[in-house]
Amino acid sequence: MVHSFNARLVWTGSAAGPTVTYDGYSREYRIEIDGKPDLLGSSAPVYRGDAGLHNPEDLLVASLSACHMLWYLHLCADANIHVSAYLDDAEGTMGHRDGRIAFTKVVLRPKVTILEGDIQHAASLHKDASNACFIANSVNFPVLHEPTIERAKRHDDG
Repeated sequence: MVHSFNARLVWTGSAAGPTVTYDGYSREYRIEIDGKPDLLGSSAPVYRGDAGLHNPEDLLVASLSACHMLWYLHLCADANIHVSAYLDDAEGTMGHRDGRIAFTKVVLRPKVTILEGDIQHAASLHKDASNACFIANSVNFPVLHEPTIERAKRHDDG
């Protein structure tokens, strides 16, 4: 089975002028995907971009986090583990690898609240979600997991 995903990227920064000098051009762009809201972006501030816009580094970390969560929720539903809340404070680290700037790792820190099901089993499903996540399977750096699982407090628990 083959799936195709398409996006158009438009360099909107060209309106501010051409790439005459490295410091002198805008890094702003717009991502267009049919049927979805446009996404405005720039390079990261460290690369002279606009801090108020999404950058490729943010989007990669967010994509890994979202892919992991979606697989995790799927696996929990299949395992009769009732997830009522999920929050991930993901962090990507860049550095030098093989003489080039690259991501060296991403750490996902999901905090999961469950209503029903075994907490240990819920924790173990993070490894399965990681193995299933096609974005994590596509990168050449480790995607680590530091999950926290807690049981939801019931109204009668005081």
